Amino acid sequence: MTFRYSFTFPINGPNKLPRFKQWAEQHAPEVPISLPPQVPVKSEAMTIRLKSAEDRQKLSARLQEAKL
Repeated sequence: MTFRYSFTFPINGPNKLPRFKQWAEQHAPEVPISLPPQVPVKSEAMTIRLKSAEDRQKLSARLQEAKL
């Protein structure tokens, strides 16, 4: 199975990938994700890849409450 779905969400500041990875391990360990190799510091959003639309909905609901 491939990561066919994308999800873009707002996140700013440095170390976006490690912060998101740590958050995902704690709050959504059952959702498989594929992270980009890097995200520019000045970027205010990040796009990740997901395997299903259901995973995107789960992650979206959980991220609305998160402060990344």
